[in-house]
Order: sequence, then structure tokens, then C-alpha cells
Amino acid sequence: MTRTRTAATAALAISSALVLAACGGGSSTDSGGSDLTGAVRVDGSSTVYPLTALAAEDVMAANPGVQVTVAASGTGGGFEKFCRGETDANDASRAIKDEEAANCAAAGIDFAQLTVATDALTVVVNKENTWATCLTVEELAKIWAPDSTVANWNEVRADFPDEPLKLFGPGTDSGTFDYFTDEINGEEGASRADYTPSEDDNVIVQGVSGSKGGLGYFGFTYFEENADKLNAVEIDSGAGCVAPSVESAQDGTYTPLARPLFVYPSKQALAQPQVKAFFDYYIANDAAIAEAALFIPLNEEQRAQLEADYAALSGS
Repeated sequence: MTRTRTAATAALAISSALVLAACGGGSSTDSGGSDLTGAVRVDGSSTVYPLTALAAEDVMAANPGVQVTVAASGTGGGFEKFCRGETDANDASRAIKDEEAANCAAAGIDFAQLTVATDALTVVVNKENTWATCLTVEELAKIWAPDSTVANWNEVRADFPDEPLKLFGPGTDSGTFDYFTDEINGEEGASRADYTPSEDDNVIVQGVSGSKGGLGYFGFTYFEENADKLNAVEIDSGAGCVAPSVESAQDGTYTPLARPLFVYPSKQALAQPQVKAFFDYYIANDAAIAEAALFIPLNEEQRAQLEADYAALSGS
């Protein structure tokens, strides 16, 4: 999916000095700093895209000889390229599937799953929707189940108004689609097909904001960027209604739609100095990058695990 990064870019507050420090200090006798050259190629999740893109902007600003390309063809589409050796890393909004891991193994690509931030997948409705302030997981399943014929809000709950339900959501290559269908419908990819799918989050925003009965879902950051156009729905998974937020995602109360976000670099790619320098910076400044991109930073335990997982892969 494609998305804008206006809010994330405006929020960036990481200094070039940090980049130079993370990339080798700028010495003319080592592989870091302004003497670093080469390409870094990352593809995958549009949800994770702002994180990696911000790190890329910083590293390229401090190292003019490095070209970091970050694309967003979706988690699944990105893994196809990664496991063919076409990219150095894949951004992912869900864990790698067994068949994807097998493809990587067959191609001799070693990798690690690095958790870089937390997200709260957010269900959104039109600003004029004053009734669906909270939905249960069962109601979401009733709406999105593969065999669902629900076409009106009063079919979701009897006291909801007689208003046509219009659905918008991510396409099937999206990790967001995989995660939502797994958690809500009990199986990855299990979803009704009569909705408007798009790899462009802006299309979902436009669809829901343009229809009084609209409903859709995507990452929390993208909702924050469009909170003037949409309302976020609280979710009741059995313990009461909980709104998506930094706090509810970190403390585990926003269930089942709080999720980790990942980056998968390959060990082979990290043997290249410019790729290693990029990820050294990314991991060292992960908390600042997450905050700048308006994501939920890792807690201390998660942060320690990230550092350990990266050290094991990179040998640093």
C-alpha cells in the first residue's frame, strides 16, 4: 500500500550528528561517514514504510554516496522480492509465513526478525457516524466474515440506524489484511470479497470519509494523520471498550489489534558496509525513529530483545 508521510516527516527530529556517529563517525580511513558508498534496497509493508524511510533520509543526508531505496509493495509482495534476493531487507506488518521462510531458505538467504515498533490496527468510520463508537470482536467478524451478507448498519446491531454499510480495506498483499483477518475471522486471508480493496491507504481514507456508512481499517499512525476526517472505533474483546492508543497498545489492553512491526534484513546483505551502517543506525536510534514517525516505541524488554537479535544476525 502507498501512504503519505507528511506528519512523520514533519515530526523528524533526529540530528545528522547521530547518523554520522552510527555510521562510523565520518572518518576518511573507515567505511563509515561521508566516505560510505553503495545501495541499500528495502521493500515491504506500507505500515512500516515511514520508519524505514525516515532512517533512510537521515543516513543519506549524512552519507551522500549511499542511496537507500524504500518501497512499499505490501508485506507479502515484499517477501517475494526479499526471498529472491532482490532486496536487502523487508518491512513487515506481520511475521513471515512458513512458506515464505522456506523460499528464503531455498535461496540461501539467512535473516532475522527484528521488532522495531508497535502498532494499534485501527477500525475507522465516517465523522457523521455517531452510533458505532465501540464494536465487539464478534460484530467485526459478523461484518467481515467470508460468508457475510451484512449490508446495513442495523444488521450489525438492532439499535443501529438504517444506513447502508460500505466497506473499505487493504488489499490481499498487505500484512495488515493478513493480521486483521487472522485476529478477527480466525484465519489469514479469510474475508468477504465484496469490499473496496486498495494498496493505497489514501483510497481507504477517501472512501470512508466520503460515505456516512463507511467502515475500514489500517494502522494507528495513519489514523492519527487523518483524525480530522475519520473517527476511530473502540474495540471490545470481552473486557470492555478500549480505544487504540500508545498506552493501550503497550499495556496489552487493546486486544486483539495491537501488533508488533518488523524489519527482516538478510545476513548476506549486512556483509555490505553500507547496508550494515544503515541498520546500525536504524537499530541504535529505533526509539527516536519510532517517535518521529508517530509510532509506538518498544518497551525496555522489547528493546533489549531487538538489540540481541540484531547482534546475533550482524555479528556486532
